[in-house]
Amino acid sequence: MLDDRKLAVLRAIVEDYVSTNEPVGSKALADRHNLGVSPATIRNDMAVLEEQGYIAQPHTSAGRVPTDKGYRLFVDRLSTIKPLSVAERRAIETFLSGAYDLDDVVGRTVRLLAQLTRQVAVVQYPSLTRSAVRHVELVPVAEGRLLLVLITNTGRVEQRVIETGQISEESIGHLRALLNTCLDGLGFGDVPAAVADLPDRVGPDERPVAAAVLSVLLETLVEKHEEKIVFAGAANLAAVDFSQSLREVLVALEEQVVLMRLLGETGDSSTVTVRIGTENPDLGLKSTSVVAADYGVGDLTLARLGVLGPTRMDYPSTMGAVRAVARYVGQILAGS
Repeated sequence: MLDDRKLAVLRAIVEDYVSTNEPVGSKALADRHNLGVSPATIRNDMAVLEEQGYIAQPHTSAGRVPTDKGYRLFVDRLSTIKPLSVAERRAIETFLSGAYDLDDVVGRTVRLLAQLTRQVAVVQYPSLTRSAVRHVELVPVAEGRLLLVLITNTGRVEQRVIETGQISEESIGHLRALLNTCLDGLGFGDVPAAVADLPDRVGPDERPVAAAVLSVLLETLVEKHEEKIVFAGAANLAAVDFSQSLREVLVALEEQVVLMRLLGETGDSSTVTVRIGTENPDLGLKSTSVVAADYGVGDLTLARLGVLGPTRMDYPSTMGAVRAVARYVGQILAGS
């Protein structure tokens, strides 16, 4: 267990290394930080920190740099996450509130996160399995063809074309009304039971169309949309010196399954999770850190978003940005 003085030395090393990208020496710490002790005492504390694996010396006669273990302790002992300025919060709210549909919300979010943090931003689409039906629309698009439009309470819109054969406008309206009566506000898991007897509630001439619509609707519900993830800001990695190949990081980012594991499991929506270096599940990302948070509507968690960057990351600022953007996305979706 480190005492408060050694924790202060570690904190100073992390802050200086993140700021300068140069190994940190005891004299620099004494000059830049009000640690209240001599450079000799700081050297002794650095020796203990190095012995316990929190810092390392990249080469002889150099200063020290934090290790993954050191970054982890720094993050775990953060007393505050750096809040965004009033101007930054206002800019986020204005930018996201201008979105006109879910794709636009996700697109704006991923670009915004990349710009705020200068890292790679990753955003998971809201899972259909956690959504509820807001409205179902049936639109004739050609003779014998209908467009099924499913709108969720999270602003998600799913569209499918159905081959129906001949059907009157009156029958389409009747089927549309029945679907909305049965499904409005219903969670996706409850939809199959709610529509099981729907063909029996329409006339004989409408039953084939009703069966076709239900078949496509149920297929839509079981598709794995929660695996859809987008990212932006890969160019930000070009300014970073990685301990491993940048190509390995970029290859890992191209894999959707890697991005899913990267964001991790959903948890407490009020917390921001941080994975540092070797804590990441993919070998190509061992020189990176991931900061992620849940977003949702009210108490309902829908998905996750976050950023990926080097382990030499400004954690307080990055955590503050991720938390703030997640909160605003939830507010935008709640009002959509």
